[in-house]
Amino acid sequence: MSEITISDSLTLPCGAVVKNRIGKSAMSENMGSKGFVSNRSFQTLYERWSDGGTGLLITGNVMVDQRALGEARNVVIEKGINDPSLKLWSEAGRKNQTHIWVQLNHPGKQSPKFLTKLPVAPSAIPLKKPLNRVFNTPRALSDAEIIEIITRFAYAAKVCKENGFTGVQIHGAHGYLVSQFLSPTHNQRTDKWGGSIENRMRFVTEIYQAIRTEVGPEFPVSIKLNSADFQKGGFSKEDSMAVVKHLSDLGMDLIEISGGTYETPVMTGTNVKESTKIREAYFLEYCEEVRKIVKTPLMLTGGFRSSQGMNAALATGVCDMVGIARSLAINPNFSKELLSDKDVTSLVKPLTTGYPFLDRTFPLEIVWYTDQIHLLGKGQNPNIHRSPLRSVFSMVLELGMNALRRVRG
Repeated sequence: MSEITISDSLTLPCGAVVKNRIGKSAMSENMGSKGFVSNRSFQTLYERWSDGGTGLLITGNVMVDQRALGEARNVVIEKGINDPSLKLWSEAGRKNQTHIWVQLNHPGKQSPKFLTKLPVAPSAIPLKKPLNRVFNTPRALSDAEIIEIITRFAYAAKVCKENGFTGVQIHGAHGYLVSQFLSPTHNQRTDKWGGSIENRMRFVTEIYQAIRTEVGPEFPVSIKLNSADFQKGGFSKEDSMAVVKHLSDLGMDLIEISGGTYETPVMTGTNVKESTKIREAYFLEYCEEVRKIVKTPLMLTGGFRSSQGMNAALATGVCDMVGIARSLAINPNFSKELLSDKDVTSLVKPLTTGYPFLDRTFPLEIVWYTDQIHLLGKGQNPNIHRSPLRSVFSMVLELGMNALRRVRG
């Protein structure tokens, strides 16, 4: 057992120092402006979170290709897009010696039908029912296209550094493109990008190396990775541990552990064992195993609700940071309260519209918390009493309007 608590600083392998052990895990803001650029709302939101005491703020997924969006209002960093608000966004997030890292992402096949008629993926394999109603069957990427996507990640990382962000994170979890390459279910290629786990991890390996070439050895580079995707025949715990060990050996500065995909969304806390709820962290047992084989700092995300649970996880030495997300969407000062030694517990709780069909059909955990983020971006306070049903109706209206704009555009 160690005496490390959430109040202690963390020195990363690259030499950067995070002021405490609390990290805000990525939540997609979905509030970019026309032209896929950021705006004042991002500055307002991240200034609020920076004032709230969190040591590390990881942005929602920023896409590397405007042709491949996860949501209609994603921010995109690519050649040809000039986003003057990026510097202001980073300045807001750097207040109070806070780190702000950009999560870089490509959705692959997880780009909704109204945004992408023919998405790309490692292999031309559709998502399972009922998600195939929302996402089109993809086409397989060519070798040249894979290389081009790798260069996009590297370019975006360079732009982030130039605009004052203090690090980047590769989104390698939750069923997006990097995760698709890692999964034998979604990646059934027979070339050097598929087959063995060594080949399936080649894509993320080359993304990391390309980013490192652009940003240098002293700039934090992180990854969010699934402990498993919890699907039969999919990305397994053993696969994940092999990837973690490989990326650790390459010099990754922080590895954030999560789990699940849209097809099996365990990262939202669904169907969690009672014993896991008591320990709070959903993927703690996995971290206990990974800790034995890597020295790279680990950030464990999913399930944390109290300072006692966070400090208990840190005391075991199995993780070096704790990741929280939804708690900060409904209380931007949650980290400050945790650090003050107050006996506080997150207000995060299960959501329901009151209609089981709607609960199964719509991602309540995404749409309701996105609404809270949008309130913060407007300079308002979160509304924990907002009806999940109202959030669903707002989402349907937004999807309809954005689909119409896409068709007309």
